[in-house]
Formats: sequence, structure tokens, C-alpha cells
Amino acid sequence: MRILLVGQAAFAEEVLRGLEAAGDTIAAVVCPPDAGPKPDPVKAAALARGVPLHQFRSLKAPEARHAFAEARADLGVLAYVTQIVPEPLLHIPRLTSICFHPSLLPRYRGGSAIAWQLIRGETESGVTVFWPDAGIDTGPILLQRSAPVGPDDTAGSLYYKTLYPLGVRTVLDAVALVREGRAPRVPQDESRASYDPLCRDEHARIDWSRPAAEVHNLIRGCDPQPGAHTVWRGAPLRLYEPRRVEAPARAAPGTVLAIDVDGLTVAARDGALRCARARNGGAKAAAAEVARALGLEPGARLA
Repeated sequence: MRILLVGQAAFAEEVLRGLEAAGDTIAAVVCPPDAGPKPDPVKAAALARGVPLHQFRSLKAPEARHAFAEARADLGVLAYVTQIVPEPLLHIPRLTSICFHPSLLPRYRGGSAIAWQLIRGETESGVTVFWPDAGIDTGPILLQRSAPVGPDDTAGSLYYKTLYPLGVRTVLDAVALVREGRAPRVPQDESRASYDPLCRDEHARIDWSRPAAEVHNLIRGCDPQPGAHTVWRGAPLRLYEPRRVEAPARAAPGTVLAIDVDGLTVAARDGALRCARARNGGAKAAAAEVARALGLEPGARLA
């Protein structure tokens, strides 16, 4: 089949390689504009192969529609897409388009699906390939696979260690089903649907008076972005890689209990969290190193 690949990063590049290995032709690649001096991996892969490459700040531009049509694709494959793809573009390929999403739809629709799954303490995650429509992650399901969530998984580790490889395999298997004429279109159960906004700083503020399990889930769900934050001397302190540990029975929430090679330990309502890494405006570093630079010592209270 002729595939129009829309996506970015290493995920889309691996999908491209897998499609090639299966004998498909990459008709064109569409990815966002460059964000820095280093080219996007899928862009580099397209250029290396002489595949037509298109980069648009918005896929609503008339030029984007022209690029979709010019590809004369059998199938559009949306592999890690962060731009909004207008519905008319989805229907340009002969067999329309399919899209990857890192949750078990219809739950956790939206652009921060992984973060919210962890923030809410889910123990099972997964990936979905679906037929997108005019809604946000609302089209019929083609293929879905589940995966366990580790007790200390962060959004980063869950994606890179579990959902990324599972997602690539699932996208390639979904394309195979389309190629074979066996791809289902199972309507999503709207009674089970949920949608969450992009996880931003306003969602990532730590309240140490909350139960330790809840604080743990918030920190790991916001790791690496946007970074769950507390306040020390009027400035935000972002914490990463949390583990739940025991705390003295009378430790006030927000009290720094220990700072050592294992991290920064802070009391919550019914336990404590030890965070291995932290950041205070600069680069992420070992939490003990950041604490020393800030003059943060055991006994201090974080707000």
C-alpha cells in the first residue's frame, strides 16, 4: 500500500521503518516544523530515502490539503501526532486514516493521556489504533492492547519502556489488518469515555497535606513534563522519580525528612515521598545536589 505518514520523533521513524519492511511504499511524510538544530528523526529518515517531506505550522493551511492529495495514498497513518488534523484531510487517502493513541480508549482522551492515567493511579494502561473523525480521539477502534503500569512508573518510563514499543507494534499490526481487508471499526462506548486537558503547571502543584499515594501519583504523572512543583523560599522546586517511604508518625506535611544520595524525602499526610531528582530553574539534577545549592536542609518546610 501507499502510506501517507503523519507524525514525529523516533516513534514515527520506527513506524516508517516497519512499514517499509512490510513492503509498503511511503508516499510522503508530514511532520511539524523543526524545533531546533537537530532534525526530527522521521524527517531525517524521509530525506535519507528521498521521500517527499512536508512541514506545516498548521495542517489547516491550504498547502497541507494539497500535500495530502498529492501523495495519492491508500492509507493515512497518524503516528504520534500533536497537531490537529482537520477531518477533511483524514478522508483524502483511499482507505481514509488511522491514528495511534496512548490509552485504552474511550478512557483518557486528550493530549496528556499518559500523565492523567498515572495521576489517577491507574494500574493498567495500553494503546489504541482507531479511525479518527471530527472529535478528539472519538473514532471507531481498530486495534487495542493493554499493558501493566508499574508502581513507580513515571510518564516518561511508562511511555519509553512500555507504550512506545507496544504502540509501534500495534500500529504496524493495524496497518496489516487494513492491508488484508480485515480491519474492524468498533464504535467507542461513550458511557465509558473520559477527556482531560493538557497537563500544565496549574495541575502540577503539590499539596503535601494530601495522602502520600496521591502525591506520589501526581509527581510521577508529571515526570518529565511539566514537573510537579512545590515552593521553597518563594520559588518553585520541581521533583522527579518519586518513591513512597515510611515517615515519622508526627511529621508535618511538607517537612523535609532527609537529604542523601537516594534523594530528597518529604512528609505527606500519611507517609513520605523520596524524590531522586529535582530542578529549580536550571537543569534537572540529583535532588541532594539541588537541595545543597538552595540551602535546603532537613527540618525545612516546603509549601
